[in-house]
Amino acid sequence: MTEHVATNETILVVGGGISGMTAALEAAETGKNVVLVEKNPALGGRTSQLYRYFPKLCHPVCGLEINLRRLKGNPRVRVLTLAEVTDIQGGAGDYTVAVKIKPRYVNENCTACGDCGRVVETMVDDPFNYNLGQHKAAYLPNAMAYPQRYVLDPAIIGTPDAEKAKAACKYGAIDLDMKEETIQVKAGAVVWATGWQPYDAAKIQPYGYGRFKNVITSVEFERLADIHGPTGGKILRPSDGKEAKNIAFIQCAGSRDENHLRHCSRFCCMASLKQTHYVREKYPEDGKSTIYYIDIRAIDRFEDFYQKVQADSSVTFIKSKVAKVTEDEHGNPVCWGVNTEGYKRYTTPHDLVVLAVGMEPSVKGINIPGHIVADSSGFIEADPTNGAVFGAGCATNALDVNRAVQSATAAALRAIQVVNKVAKAEA
Repeated sequence: MTEHVATNETILVVGGGISGMTAALEAAETGKNVVLVEKNPALGGRTSQLYRYFPKLCHPVCGLEINLRRLKGNPRVRVLTLAEVTDIQGGAGDYTVAVKIKPRYVNENCTACGDCGRVVETMVDDPFNYNLGQHKAAYLPNAMAYPQRYVLDPAIIGTPDAEKAKAACKYGAIDLDMKEETIQVKAGAVVWATGWQPYDAAKIQPYGYGRFKNVITSVEFERLADIHGPTGGKILRPSDGKEAKNIAFIQCAGSRDENHLRHCSRFCCMASLKQTHYVREKYPEDGKSTIYYIDIRAIDRFEDFYQKVQADSSVTFIKSKVAKVTEDEHGNPVCWGVNTEGYKRYTTPHDLVVLAVGMEPSVKGINIPGHIVADSSGFIEADPTNGAVFGAGCATNALDVNRAVQSATAAALRAIQVVNKVAKAEA
């Protein structure tokens, strides 16, 4: 185990999504030293996988680019990718944190020229696109990846493909001898911003996710609609590659359900309202969206957005909890249920069914090293017994991007106050 250069006046931020980046930048721009730890090979988290934000329908590229520019220009932030926290010892103002770093097999000489990717032949699943497609085993995580450095998939280490990648690199950036290592980080406070993950739709058995190819999740649909996604922005059915023009969106897929997620995930309604725009834009003449909902939660400024979607003639709202999804002889998913406005039964075929899956913390409180108080869903609660480990963003609750950023700013302020006390005590 090696020692990382840091002190108890350092703030450790765990998670490099929009919340972690925000907390790290807010702390660093007040003059604090920050170590930012991210388990993936690049920063950005779930936000980088979005096609557009609601309600303005702007692209996440803009906000992410600004944050990345701030990070690149701030020497007080040390970024560790492919890194995970495995242990936290100590207390407020004096933590020792163990961080496990996996090998990238590519060092800092990388210019992202892509020569290694061109010669490698092995294909692996692409997690950035929720495994809807594949990419080369020597790859750049995404177009805006930071650090802008290639990665070799461990599957090719020790194979001829790895040697091809090394031979193709003109800059000596391929290091096949890299090993996993664990370092220690000293910190006065920890901001835990490990974000969220979509609920496993396969657990919602009546909806047939995993059994029926044309039943997908809302996060997968987001990647299909993106022009940089696996289909070049075409909304195609996974089963046969045909255009999907008649699309059903099923709300509360796993949320507000004692058998799955007890909480309301808040963003799901707005996500589906946003995604109806994708359908209309792709197919302005004959695109059709049907939203099956219990009730729509569009609060604050989002109410205007909801009303605009309601006025769209290509969108139909059906107040119903879909009972089940089956598949007809043409591979079309069929929604079954009762429209509670009039109590009419329906058996409606669609080209594609999109499950608005709920949000749960990527790392539940019980699995965070050290003593952390969490609610019944695993979200971190603000509790004095957590010491100077502060939750941020979707590690604390189901939040949209705007509220996640606000939460991260608050967490950064709490961490700053702790290290200020440390500095004052040692002065």
